[in-house]
Amino acid sequence: MKEQTLSSLLFNQVQAHPDADAIIHGDTRVSYAELWRQISCLAVLLEQRGITPGSRVVLLMDNSIRYVVAYYALLRLAAVVVPLNTGLKGAQLSEVMGHAEATLLLHDGLLHDGKTRELDTGVSGLQLNVGDAELLDGGVDPRRSLPGDQTLSDRSLATIIYTSGTTGKPKGIMLSAGNLLANCLAIIDYLDLQSRDRLMCVLPFYYAYGNSVLHTHLAAGATLILENSLMYPQRVLQRMAAEQVTGFAGVPSTFRLLLLRCDLSRIPLPNLRYITQAGGPLAPSDIERLVKCWPQARFFVMYGQTEATARLTYLPPDRLRDKAGTVGIPINGVRIKIMDEQGAERARGDTGEICAAGPNTMLGYWRDSEASKARFFDEWLRTGDLGYQDEEGFITIVGRASDMIKTGDHRVAPEEIEEIIADLPGVEEVAVVGIPDSLLGQVVKAYVVLAAGSVLDTRQILRHCSLQCAPYKIPKAIDFLATLPKTASGKIQRYQLLKSPTPTGKMYQEDNL
Repeated sequence: MKEQTLSSLLFNQVQAHPDADAIIHGDTRVSYAELWRQISCLAVLLEQRGITPGSRVVLLMDNSIRYVVAYYALLRLAAVVVPLNTGLKGAQLSEVMGHAEATLLLHDGLLHDGKTRELDTGVSGLQLNVGDAELLDGGVDPRRSLPGDQTLSDRSLATIIYTSGTTGKPKGIMLSAGNLLANCLAIIDYLDLQSRDRLMCVLPFYYAYGNSVLHTHLAAGATLILENSLMYPQRVLQRMAAEQVTGFAGVPSTFRLLLLRCDLSRIPLPNLRYITQAGGPLAPSDIERLVKCWPQARFFVMYGQTEATARLTYLPPDRLRDKAGTVGIPINGVRIKIMDEQGAERARGDTGEICAAGPNTMLGYWRDSEASKARFFDEWLRTGDLGYQDEEGFITIVGRASDMIKTGDHRVAPEEIEEIIADLPGVEEVAVVGIPDSLLGQVVKAYVVLAAGSVLDTRQILRHCSLQCAPYKIPKAIDFLATLPKTASGKIQRYQLLKSPTPTGKMYQEDNL
């Protein structure tokens, strides 16, 4: 097997700890040896079905053992993994599959609301249910060499991660095998991950943060305990205690939920040694409360983006107090510069766009060379975030050049929701922004200008959205305006909308639709 790929790192752990638990999901536990056997069986089956190096294959599954098996089976074939949010609607799935030029859809038979049936008209016969146990019961030699074991190079396209399920123009971020490997090794290094670690995973694997959690812990020989819902956070904490969890990863809304709904002092977690937080800023006061509840755990504030595979910087826990408010320093192999609009480096302390270079920066956007070119100054990835570095190189983010909405562990492009609402008869103009939310960080808010004579109301707009997009994309507040603020050229100024009171009307929940 070719050295230093995600598959080779996993195989090293299979040889070193064959009987150790790799993944625990509900009452099911799978060892490293059994996980590798299932991966090998599925890889051979997919090869027989015509999957070859470079084939794009969609994964449409929630976190599960089957998801991991499918992902690594595709890596071993040097195929391209296209993981998609299971909340996407059928039409959106068809569109993204078409954009990715996918040759196969893998699911586990647990999808609801007829998503796969809706796809039949466009990709009939191109589905495989990996939830069928017999698929993974074949007598395959787990040591058998497969295409990805030998042919993957650092520049080989390994995965396409879509920034959001969109009904407009999908944007697929191309990450290479080298991107995934570099980010994986750097994260293992600063977290000091060991085979004895046991992480409670509540983050979806189909996003960059969850994807990095998956690969780093398997590469380190650790155990992943999967929990796909935080509906009952107390039960999750109890499970963490029972499983003697050593690690926990979350986005700001994860930790706000725990702090709001749980008395953390009532469930001791003596084995917890590291906590990681990314996906947007968490209030320093919340971090203080978490550190006070779990003083034995090292708390890592982190920053990154999908275009950089996952991680760009981390704040060393021993600097958590004196560098509060920063996102830390670059991870191993990454260089950071603060640049002006022409790509010239700014002085320390001066604000500009945060730009990064390193082995983890993306290959570009799938089938979009113009957008790919616009995201780079030569080798430097333009993050779209504004910030500055202090004299020690610690980075502070002061705002977003991008309008992307971060709600919980999801990312929402405002243009997508605007297109959906604008399609409703009676809507003249619409603008969508993210507004602050104490639990989710941000939620979606829409500002609507109605056409003359229109009698549309909020309920009709919300119901229309509920039929077109996932629940987290549905506006939680809607304001009706006479006009939208615009530039002289007619471009909507979203930042002007954010200056208005938030919100002027009632907040809406999905169960009120």
